Amino acid sequence: MNPLHRWDLSPTEAVALQRELSGEVRLSPLAKEPETIAGADISFHRFSNIVDAGIVVLRLRDLSILDTSHVRTTAPFPYIPGLLSFREAPPLLEAWEKLQIKPDVLMLDGHGTAHPRRFGLACHLGLWLDLPTIGCAKQRLTGQAAPPPLTRGGTSRLEVASEVASEVASEVVGMVVRTRDRVAPVYVSPGHRLDLATAVRLVLASSLRHRQPEPTRQAHLLVNQFRRQLDRISPDA
Repeated sequence: MNPLHRWDLSPTEAVALQRELSGEVRLSPLAKEPETIAGADISFHRFSNIVDAGIVVLRLRDLSILDTSHVRTTAPFPYIPGLLSFREAPPLLEAWEKLQIKPDVLMLDGHGTAHPRRFGLACHLGLWLDLPTIGCAKQRLTGQAAPPPLTRGGTSRLEVASEVASEVASEVVGMVVRTRDRVAPVYVSPGHRLDLATAVRLVLASSLRHRQPEPTRQAHLLVNQFRRQLDRISPDA
């Protein structure tokens, strides 16, 4: 891992750090085709800072599960839109340390460059781990896009207005991707060490019968399984 900073930051310090680190994100095609891909997710407990963080590693060829890891810990940062990586990254890094098989690519249930400061969770973890990462979110955080075609594989550009040489231009920060026919799309953006086209391709390659790609879907199932176990033991936790 590549420790970038301390985590005990104020919201103002966290915003400044995002702006600083966004300049270190590298977006380029992968040097070789990945063999493994992992999904990561977090499940929060109601009325508590307890979180379950999990990662599931799959073989990309057939999407069979090769390894899983899980931790139960506490979130170190409050819920603030746009700063979720400071809340979710530390638990996910704990889960990463427990993996026996480290994947070639990591997919996050969150955003990469499709973020107000171009530094979402996928960018943050990508830099920290020096790993190709993808953000695949269920909700839009920033930008505007036309609805993509209704068939699987349909895409539309997610764009934000930016000022270049005193002129307003559109910047593409991600893609809206239809993973199933006539089902709500997902919002895909690169995090680090891969490009937007590769991110979209891997999301579609790892999507089967569900809206959510298998890596993040399996991670979601994993962490919610553990959360429900705790809820049964202590319903008020």
